[in-house]
Amino acid sequence: MSRLKALAAAALLLGTPALAQQPEAKPLEPGRENLAIPYEKYTLPNGMEVILSVDRKLPVVAVNIWYHVGAYDEQPGRTGFAHLFEHMMFQGSKHVPDDVHIGLLEQAGASDLNGTTSFDRTNYYETVPSNLLETALWLESDRMGFLLDALTQKKLETQQEVVKNERRQGVETAPYGEAQEKAWQALFPAPHPYSGNVIGSMKDLNAATVDDVKAFFRTWYAPANATLAIVGDFDVAKTKALVEKYFGTLPSGPKPQRPVVAPVKHTKEVVIRHDEKVATLPLLSMAWLTAPYLKPGDATADILATALGTGRASRLYRRLVLDKQLAQSVEAVQQSQGAQSVFSIEAVARPGVTTDALQKEIDAVLDEVRKDGITQEEIVRARTRFDTRHLAGLQAVGGSGSKSDTLQSYNQFVGEPSYVAQDLARYQEVTAAQVKQFATDVLRPDARVTLHAVPSKAAPSSGSGKEAR
Repeated sequence: MSRLKALAAAALLLGTPALAQQPEAKPLEPGRENLAIPYEKYTLPNGMEVILSVDRKLPVVAVNIWYHVGAYDEQPGRTGFAHLFEHMMFQGSKHVPDDVHIGLLEQAGASDLNGTTSFDRTNYYETVPSNLLETALWLESDRMGFLLDALTQKKLETQQEVVKNERRQGVETAPYGEAQEKAWQALFPAPHPYSGNVIGSMKDLNAATVDDVKAFFRTWYAPANATLAIVGDFDVAKTKALVEKYFGTLPSGPKPQRPVVAPVKHTKEVVIRHDEKVATLPLLSMAWLTAPYLKPGDATADILATALGTGRASRLYRRLVLDKQLAQSVEAVQQSQGAQSVFSIEAVARPGVTTDALQKEIDAVLDEVRKDGITQEEIVRARTRFDTRHLAGLQAVGGSGSKSDTLQSYNQFVGEPSYVAQDLARYQEVTAAQVKQFATDVLRPDARVTLHAVPSKAAPSSGSGKEAR
């Protein structure tokens, strides 16, 4: 995972209101209609969506709930609230004692138990034996409906310190952490909702009050802003009755409106010089803004990123690591997001190699792609990789990237939970000409943020363009 990607999210897949529209349906490649995931979707009177999908391979059931709120929805000066609630939701509610939520599930034999936050959603999930589905639903409903009854100043202060420590470990004392935060904020200048870090700033975390946190919860954690997915070995009629029992009685207000923000566009290269205090080797990072998740151009970027920086056969790895031995590591990633995605290339230099040398070679490879494109063999390799990754995740009913997570993700982004075949079909449609055009039109030198993170003892590199420090 690239460091830019690690900065941006704790899990995959984001969204904005515009993405809650299903793209135009296209005919599926023969045989791919079998990729459809059987499901039933309905909405409770209080506005909560429910997705049910029966899978009887194993006697287990996944409970996966998405709240359609993330760092994208936070107000300036109130960053980190969505992630803070990822912690607060495990601290006890009106009918569940403090700090026993996880313990109760583990005693019930739960697996794949976690919560994650990204820019556009927060989710909580667990997989339990089929006979203990009711326990999982009760726990989820109690913290949805009765968390604020148990919220105290002491609990808030405890979790504020936990999150601040996470920030210290993940940003301030992590190799290249502060440098990558600078680069991300240059990509999305304030007040864009993506400008901050999902984990929030120290200043905002310190300033959060109990009243602030309660107001955030009442707005964004209402049933009307949540989708519950249940996937696995369960009785449909009995499960519907349990959902009605534990969630249907919860009051809810109107679904909150998410921010509508104009896309960011860079017309001049931004060069960041960072005096790296933690890592001992120089890092070069280049990043461009690209099409949102599932929109035209997103799959093309995925294909190119794979050809450039995934595996030993990729172009950048062969050139920088194997042939010229300039880099310790190199990768290219299309980080697909709801409002705008980010295409990034990162390389860590070998001892004695400057970031200037890395940039020269990376630019040469990009120039080759702009001139000649990539090969059909590279496209097929990338398609195979995406097919394998998607289908492998669907073998599990619960956990990150699982069947329940997949249904939730597509539901948020396109309003159609069973969208696997259509998603994979995007990659079948990418051509070498499209990749070449993408590299020419999108990956322009004047549209990128370039980061030189150089350890203090190394000589600073030179460069051109608009500089930020």
